[in-house]
Amino acid sequence: MAAISTSTIEDGIGVLTLDSPPVNALGLHVRRALADGFAAFAADDTVKAVVLICGGRTFFAGADITEFGKPPVEPTLLTVLDSIEASAKPVIAAIHGTALGGGFELSLVCHYRIAVPSAKVGLPEVHLGLLPGAGGTQRLPRVVGPQIALEIMTKGTPVPARKALELGMIDALAGEDSLRADAIAYAHSVLAAGEPLRRVRDREDKIAPARAQPELFADFRKANARAFRGFKAPEAIVKAVEAAVTLPFDQGVARERELFRELVVSTESAAQRHYFFAERESAKVPDLPKSTATLPITTVGVIGAGTMGGGITMNFLNAGISVTLVEMTQAALDRGIGVIRRNYETSAAKGRMTSAQVEARMALIAPALTLDALAGADLVIEAVFEDMAVKQDIFARLDTVAKPGAILATNTSYLDIDAIAAVTSRPEAVVGLHFFSPANVMRLLEVVRGARTAPEVIATAMNLAKVIGKVPVLARVCHGFIANRVMTVRGRAADALILRGASPQAVDAAITAYGFAMGPFQMLDLVGLDVIGRGSTERSVRGDLVALGRLGQKQNGGYYDYDDQRRPTPSPVAAQVIAEIAALHGINAPISPDADDVVARLLYPVVNEGAKVLEEGIAIRASDIDVACILGYNWPVFTGGPMFWADTVGLPQIVAGLREQGIEPARLLIEKAQSGTNFTR
Repeated sequence: MAAISTSTIEDGIGVLTLDSPPVNALGLHVRRALADGFAAFAADDTVKAVVLICGGRTFFAGADITEFGKPPVEPTLLTVLDSIEASAKPVIAAIHGTALGGGFELSLVCHYRIAVPSAKVGLPEVHLGLLPGAGGTQRLPRVVGPQIALEIMTKGTPVPARKALELGMIDALAGEDSLRADAIAYAHSVLAAGEPLRRVRDREDKIAPARAQPELFADFRKANARAFRGFKAPEAIVKAVEAAVTLPFDQGVARERELFRELVVSTESAAQRHYFFAERESAKVPDLPKSTATLPITTVGVIGAGTMGGGITMNFLNAGISVTLVEMTQAALDRGIGVIRRNYETSAAKGRMTSAQVEARMALIAPALTLDALAGADLVIEAVFEDMAVKQDIFARLDTVAKPGAILATNTSYLDIDAIAAVTSRPEAVVGLHFFSPANVMRLLEVVRGARTAPEVIATAMNLAKVIGKVPVLARVCHGFIANRVMTVRGRAADALILRGASPQAVDAAITAYGFAMGPFQMLDLVGLDVIGRGSTERSVRGDLVALGRLGQKQNGGYYDYDDQRRPTPSPVAAQVIAEIAALHGINAPISPDADDVVARLLYPVVNEGAKVLEEGIAIRASDIDVACILGYNWPVFTGGPMFWADTVGLPQIVAGLREQGIEPARLLIEKAQSGTNFTR
């Protein structure tokens, strides 16, 4: 779609307005409009200064990443930026919405930046496994200093306009509803001052002091080593900012381009770009017409004020939606509300919200001790103990209480939603809303579609996820749905591996080296061995450790021993238990797998289960499995998730590896391996 470009001249100020829905991405049509508009103003002697402003909901959103990997077409973004920066007339960027990535880089080549208070600016390319590739790594340090520039670019978090003004990223604030007029007025003030044009590229005041601080970059790397582990882009950003400090501007830009080219062809960046699109794609339901109506959700009921119920409640309070919170006893209700309050007060103590905001959110809770209190709720979410009989009893009673048209949701992690819906007279109103713990923090929401769930209920649930800040992934009914189902096989594989002779620490080390924050046994010790796998009657390593009072970090150690600071060391007790269980099962084929073999034994089965989930129609897309694992289990995003990773490994290798492990590959996996196709490309 061609960009709509409008040029006007008002009392000597040329105003160039670009409008290219939906977000003014800097694709070819927009770049041509920019080049033509600035060329026209440059040739017009009546124009003394230029204001660059955008129509629609935002300033330039950034480069068009769909053009990555394709031959460049003139005018390239760099060509356009160079022409703007070389303007002999002052150029003022007038920013509303967001100026991110290439959009903010464009503003940095303008001589001045003015923004409305609600605007946000920044360079978030790190989230795509990239660095700002249009001079951002060279110009931002000249505006805010190297230290702050490193923080902004390696975190990739947008900066609100008032903070941006304080840091020097913008030069002035406009009125929220008067950006155009204020930008023109600002241009007149610049002309009246008669000062020489100030190009960011020529500024030295913020980077010169850093030349006497060579330790700045080593210290930054050390302080962020854990956060940057496995990612390539943060280190490339550090190198680029080093170049900004130590090299002349043009050489620094050349170094930036070199580093950008290295990143754009890397597997890590391809994985992160895959995830970027996958997260946005997950909200789309192919068989749900766009015209499907959504139901209004203004009041919510939550049954259960425990860890999950409390976290679920907070999501709605944060969105300004009132919640009736139901518990069986006053003590349990008071305890749950107290935890919610403490969570908010902790946030307030850290400056993330005000005391008034805490009270406003707490005021949205209506505590109750009976299901009758839910009679007026538009949506009721059950979040009680994972027991089918308990849940069916609640839904049968809820069916007689909830108003016609209300959505009845269960937060079950594994159970059959159709069996829960069957005890009601309205199975079309029943849906799964599977939040991950902690529910107020984790971004994944699996929306589970029962056999009879109505289309408008699905549409409402998918839309509601966005309202409360979640990423929805649609699943059909099976044990564990998507994330829990595919990741459970990793746990089984880990259990089997230690019975074959691999130590828990060797397994964990291999998985953390792959990129996970912790290994399976570290995770079990952290969560508590008595919490995971409750109710099992078979003898197992985990069960025997619990019988010995070893519950993990919280009590007597688990798979590891712990000192007073909870630092782990290999546990002789755990080793003895593992040996006893192996002997009990007649396992006497010890192996000492290397890290690659551990990864293959634990993660190839995840890929295989993912293929089965696709075969069975549980997940719509392979990329949905990646989103679920990344957001639900912290699968390292720089690998793209299990299905993208499988494609990078090669599906024939996955098939062969599974067979070596004695696992029959899924039909879909075999078909793709034989046909040379893949899951995500």
